[in-house]
Amino acid sequence: MSGEPRPPLPPNRPVSDLTPPESPDSARPRLDRLLEKARGLPKVPGVYLMKDAAGQVLYVGKASVLPNRVSSYFVPSADLGFRKQPMLDAVEDFDVIECEGEWEALLVESRLIKDTRPRFNDRLVDDKTYPYLAVTLRDASPGVYVTRNPSDDRFKGARILGPFVSANGLRRAVQLLQKVFKYRTCELDIVPGDPRNRRFRPCLLHAIGQCSAPCADRISPEAYRGDIERFVRFLGSKRSSLLRELRAEMDEASRQTRFEEAAALRDQIKAIEKLDEREKRRGEVDFDWQPEVTVFSGDPAAGLRSLQRALGTEHAIRCMEAIDIAHLGGGETVGSKVCFIDGRPFKDGYRRYRIQSVENDDYRAIQEVVDRRYREAAAGEELFPDLVLIDGGKGQLNAAMEVFAGLGARPPIVIGLAKKEELIFLPGEREPIKLGRENPGLKLCQAIRDEAHRFAQHYHHLLVRKRTMPEAGPVKRKKRGKPETQNPPQPRDTTTPPENSGAEGSPESGG
Repeated sequence: MSGEPRPPLPPNRPVSDLTPPESPDSARPRLDRLLEKARGLPKVPGVYLMKDAAGQVLYVGKASVLPNRVSSYFVPSADLGFRKQPMLDAVEDFDVIECEGEWEALLVESRLIKDTRPRFNDRLVDDKTYPYLAVTLRDASPGVYVTRNPSDDRFKGARILGPFVSANGLRRAVQLLQKVFKYRTCELDIVPGDPRNRRFRPCLLHAIGQCSAPCADRISPEAYRGDIERFVRFLGSKRSSLLRELRAEMDEASRQTRFEEAAALRDQIKAIEKLDEREKRRGEVDFDWQPEVTVFSGDPAAGLRSLQRALGTEHAIRCMEAIDIAHLGGGETVGSKVCFIDGRPFKDGYRRYRIQSVENDDYRAIQEVVDRRYREAAAGEELFPDLVLIDGGKGQLNAAMEVFAGLGARPPIVIGLAKKEELIFLPGEREPIKLGRENPGLKLCQAIRDEAHRFAQHYHHLLVRKRTMPEAGPVKRKKRGKPETQNPPQPRDTTTPPENSGAEGSPESGG
């Protein structure tokens, strides 16, 4: 053991701390004592502080469940890596701070690291590569952003919090709190009172109740700024204190017959009270998937993170759309566009298109769908999704990119997914990306691609059936538990309803 090189120490460790490490046998009683203490901690989120014999803080970390995380440092099989393993030679005790949720633990951890600057949190010393949270309070419609460059001119006068240890943890917290305070995270330059705002189509975050859409005048500037101010207060105080203040504001608004404002405050109070419930469910696999897309049975958040890494982009992927074409020998050619938000299907964002320009030409059909779907986004009347997936290889992707070039604007990420080999093609790249079959990012792409294919085929078969059997009505499922009627069937009107012209805006009904 004495001849083996010891792992390098963190650069901020003083010379006085270069003491020989304990042997495993002599260190074990101390670590067992700390292990027993850790296992007795309350099972709540919180922050832990590792300390040496002099009471100096060595390391600060956060945990979603304190006993699970803290005890993992002291089990015999613990391997903390070459940077933190030497900490076990010096740690004599630890303290914990219980928090009301992971979002609070994230903020407390960040503040403690900045205040105490523990030597085993050495990567945060330069404050250059870690994410910050910026709230642009000087804007007429403030936004909330995750940034690694808080000194950028666009954040001048903004409220800056951080740095934070985990970029993924910070983004999850921003998404979680967005369900409560409904702030915007887009980069739009919003001018209150601009008459064009009323014609602007909000992004899908408004449709799912995560943004109040100040871009489209769906909320008054005063009400939106009130939400932002409550969000900033929430970050700087405990949840219980803010809830008391909000209840007092709600009662006052109700007494003054400002019932709409009181109802909004009531909904915000309920959403804050449910934060813990949402956090507990975050790590679980939800079972609200439609049967058609159960091929992606893993964690959608893991799939999004994996896809982002595979594509090598810093742009967060939340809204995905996929496009597919269906026909039979050129007959009844149709297109489909499906939408996933945060890795899950969003049926209100589904659209189907009856192709009018060509019959048996997939490339031209894709171009027609892309032009019809994204011409308004290119004109600045709505936002592009974060990622657009084209069902097909390089040829189909290039066909779509020709349309975006003609429109003069494009989504942040456009990819093609080829069948059989399941290769991901990127614009301008000669070689595709090949991911393992079990890669969560690939499985997510397959799920949205297969859902677009199913949706297109469903519409195609519907049109073929109407053309070949015009008198056949829609297939009706027999309700369970209801006895069949003994009366003879009455004659029904066999007039075929007017066919949908294929214009955008015909979402799937009933799935």
